[in-house]
Amino acid sequence: MKFKAKALAGAATLALLSVAPAMAQDVSACLITKTDTNPFFVKMKEGAEAKAAELGVSLKSYAGKVDGDHDSQVAAVEACIADGAKGILIAASDTKAIVDSVKKAQEAGMVVIALDTPLDPADAADATFATDNLEAGKLIGAWAAATLGDEAANAKIGFLNLTPSEPTVDVLRNQGFMMGFGIDVKDPNDIGDEDDPRIVGHDITNGNEEGGRKAMENLLQINPDINVIHTINEPAAVGAYQALKAVGKENDVLIVSVDGGCPGVASVKDGVIGATSQQYPLMMAALGVEAIKKWADEGVKPEPTPGKAFFDTGVALITDKPAEGVPSIDTAKGTELCWG
Repeated sequence: MKFKAKALAGAATLALLSVAPAMAQDVSACLITKTDTNPFFVKMKEGAEAKAAELGVSLKSYAGKVDGDHDSQVAAVEACIADGAKGILIAASDTKAIVDSVKKAQEAGMVVIALDTPLDPADAADATFATDNLEAGKLIGAWAAATLGDEAANAKIGFLNLTPSEPTVDVLRNQGFMMGFGIDVKDPNDIGDEDDPRIVGHDITNGNEEGGRKAMENLLQINPDINVIHTINEPAAVGAYQALKAVGKENDVLIVSVDGGCPGVASVKDGVIGATSQQYPLMMAALGVEAIKKWADEGVKPEPTPGKAFFDTGVALITDKPAEGVPSIDTAKGTELCWG
């Protein structure tokens, strides 16, 4: 690649979102998210900007046009290298394909930290700040099974996943749900290889409402008696609910999800979503900016949570219908902790 020219050309196609005010121009960082519309990544950006302003780090933020827009993320990495940034925080859309770009950044002396979504392989990043997404999936799976009780054995389950590339966050939540629900997971690194007769099917949503609506419509075509839906995130869950409501089935299907944003917690309170696993993206981003500053000042990389391969930023199940044996907090507490 004609490096600098192409980097700058690629950067022109990106959504360059903002630059946090800086007090020290010698420490710069980049935040690269999947989109700038999902509330999760909006909050992640806010957390990064606030911490960058506090620490005097110059921050540039980039995002893909939609979830799954890998090319824009590659162009963003190239722009960050060309700018001489000290580090990159990235929530990768394609966790395998981005690895080569990550290596280029590391070879240029940058520290690369994955946020929310581990790379594949996970150690391709210098560190990962994330929810335990497998545990998030297990919590909503266990809650759904406990809520159904004996009828869990006869469930008809649909999965509204993220993108065809099966990023790690998608796989972890999907497989975690199955483990929590009691489904035999064949290959925990693969979506869709299970043979449990309760599984109606899988579809993709791109993590947004419209995708959730269309995917739900597709699954209803396969089996109109579907009664459990696992969704990759709350925007997809809201879309699924809209599709169900359009055919008068909104009270017949148990929807579970992951994110725990304030709109998502409100959806739990309103009965749109039965339960959701709450994440803390502001914390992920703030810790990531701190880590880049420490790398720039001391050459020290962050350490993972003891016993894990990543720094665990926590997860809590939010529901107003607690199930025996599944730890949870209610929507009042979830509202206190949610992230806007």
